Amino acid sequence: MVTEILVSILNMNHLLPSLIAQYGGLVYGGLFIIIFVETGLVVFPFLPGDSLLFLSGSIAAMTAHSLNHITLIILLSIAAIAGDSLNFEIGHHFGQHLTKPKWQRWIKPKYLKEAGQFFHNHGNSAIFLGRFMPVIRTLIPFTAGVSKMHYRKFILFNVLGGIAWVSVAVLAGYFFGNITIVKTHFELIMLAIIVISLLPAILISLKRKSKGTDVNA
Repeated sequence: MVTEILVSILNMNHLLPSLIAQYGGLVYGGLFIIIFVETGLVVFPFLPGDSLLFLSGSIAAMTAHSLNHITLIILLSIAAIAGDSLNFEIGHHFGQHLTKPKWQRWIKPKYLKEAGQFFHNHGNSAIFLGRFMPVIRTLIPFTAGVSKMHYRKFILFNVLGGIAWVSVAVLAGYFFGNITIVKTHFELIMLAIIVISLLPAILISLKRKSKGTDVNA
């Protein structure tokens, strides 16, 4: 999975600026579709998410290109929220069918198990926290739908998580993406972002395990 993420980063790092130069504002539509599909279709967890948002933000900070960071945040937040909502509905209506063995080629049981455990450990907040975790981000809304989570609870954490994720990633790129050291080590910075995004979930998990140990003692 790390290899797939790196390949996505390298490709988008060179491809996106040329697409903007050729198609201008139409690229917004392409970005919307990628974020929507990555969050909305459970079979596409490998699409770039964090890296694409960060790169888009860094390009928006360059006057030579036509992207606007505020437009990016609004448009891609809508894409992320709509994507998770679709994924939730897919899990709610078709989850039992899609978790059968014949779908294992497209929906890895290992990832589903990890997402299910994450959802079990963190409850409703998993919808928010999962936004910041590659792969888990795509599978959490599907898992929530399969578990028949109440939609009113889901949509609240979906909206908060979608806006927070897109805003943090785009603004990080906007303010820091064009610093020389960041541009030179772009791939490493992206991996660092992914690691940092995992920290809240790791800390919460460790805290709950610590509480469990104290109770058992």
